[in-house]
This record gives sequence, structure tokens and C-alpha cells, in this order.
Amino acid sequence: MLTTFMGLLLRGSLIAPLALGACSTSSSTAATAPTANGARVDGARARHLVGSGAALLDVRTPEEFGAGHLDGAINISVDSLAGRLAELPHDREIVVYCRSGNRSARAASILVGAGHQVHDLGPMSAW
Repeated sequence: MLTTFMGLLLRGSLIAPLALGACSTSSSTAATAPTANGARVDGARARHLVGSGAALLDVRTPEEFGAGHLDGAINISVDSLAGRLAELPHDREIVVYCRSGNRSARAASILVGAGHQVHDLGPMSAW
């Protein structure tokens, strides 16, 4: 029996299914999982969260915000976020977005560090 097990292990017959099963997640599961750590959410989940009372935070520059933004969004650029945390509600979840997803990820990290419950939409186009 040990020889059979070792043979399967060496051929990869046991490793591949275990590795795939342990690491795979479907996008729908990831999008609906709790995201208090600032994990990415899809547009449908973000819209649901905002519709249920979450704050919507645009972390692009004021110029980018002025050129167009999502309705109801608060604009605090990621570069000034750490100094403006008091302007954000602590009693509601926050959905954060930017242009490409890089700044929203940085902002989510700052917000989580400050104790906020955060959901990262990533790029505004994902809305």
C-alpha cells in the first residue's frame, strides 16, 4: 500500500488534485465572501453594499473626480487619506474605488489599518 501511495505521489496523481482543490475559488464565492479585510468585490456586490448603506469612497484626485464619478461618492485622494480618516463614517462599511485598482488597494489597506470595514471595488469601470 505504501508503494502504491508513493507511486501516485511521485507521478503527481495525488498532488495535482489536492493542490487544485486547496487553491481554487470561484469568482462568485470570492465576490460574496466577507471582505472586512479590504478584499476585492465585484460591481453587483458593491452596488448592493452601497444600496444597503455602505459609504462609497473615490480615492482618485479631485481633478479625476471632477471629470466624472459614481453617484453619491465621497472624494478623498489616496495621498491625503491618512490625514482625513476622521471624515469617514466608522459605523458603516466602506466601498472604495479608483481608476485602475492600484490606489483603491492602497486605500483599503490604510482603511483596514484604521479599523474600517472595507470592500475594494477596484476600478470605477467595475461598477
